[in-house]
Amino acid sequence: MAWEGTSDRDDSGSGPPDPARRSPVEWVAIGLTAVAFVAVAVATTLVFIQFRAGAAQQPPGPYVRAHAIPAGTPGTAGTPGAAGTAGASGSGSAGPSDPSSSPLDRVDHAWAASAAAATGIPDRALLAYASADLTIEAQQPSCALGWNTLAAIGTVESANGTYGGATLLANGYTSKPIIGVPLNGGKFGGSKVAAIPDTDHGKLDGDTRWDHAVGPLQFIPSTWARWGADGNGDGVASPDQIDDAALTAARYLCASGTMTTSASWRAAVFSYNQSNAYVNEVASIANRYAGETSGLS
Repeated sequence: MAWEGTSDRDDSGSGPPDPARRSPVEWVAIGLTAVAFVAVAVATTLVFIQFRAGAAQQPPGPYVRAHAIPAGTPGTAGTPGAAGTAGASGSGSAGPSDPSSSPLDRVDHAWAASAAAATGIPDRALLAYASADLTIEAQQPSCALGWNTLAAIGTVESANGTYGGATLLANGYTSKPIIGVPLNGGKFGGSKVAAIPDTDHGKLDGDTRWDHAVGPLQFIPSTWARWGADGNGDGVASPDQIDDAALTAARYLCASGTMTTSASWRAAVFSYNQSNAYVNEVASIANRYAGETSGLS
């Protein structure tokens, strides 16, 4: 502002105006400009703070492998939740004639019970996560998805199948359907939800207008239609059955690629729910589960 204090400025209007000669309208305009500038500065600062908060990332959940029974060990035929205990409605319709063929029977049930006790995860849910871990390891060994990551997602999504007073039955179904809010573009919990018109004629969520996330791992119908898997070997794939839901979640996560680095792990979990806060929460819980079960043999 070199013009201040000089005596060679003329009145032709080519130089800055004399502040004393400003009209009230001009002062109002200047004030509004200043307010706008401050608002932009504050908004920029808030965005920067949020970015830094997102950058303060939790370390990814470590790869913790479920314990399998040794090769050649007799299976656990008759274990609740094995194949043949549940049909599409969870009513107990028959499945394969040999219950020992259930994928769940590859899990070391003694280890699973100890892990459930150490973490507070319901036994039936932990068995599902462990079985999905062993299945995806056999199918996609490079993925490196641990059961603890699946368990952390299940914890956040539905408290491992217990949201809203539901319980997990022996056959892996929830005692009552776990159905999320309508995805109608409205607000839920202070955040805006996606707007997803009905894609399955209400078959899974009972709503023919809008889709809802369903089941203990909270899949929307269109995602389930693409990725749904039969996790317990009963010939049925249902998002309301935790073995099926856990294996489907594993397939979905591993579709992002390997989860061997912090970046790839976070990218996979982010694909499940596109929120850094969500990814951080899952990472924190997965790490806790890993620590709580580290001494188990």
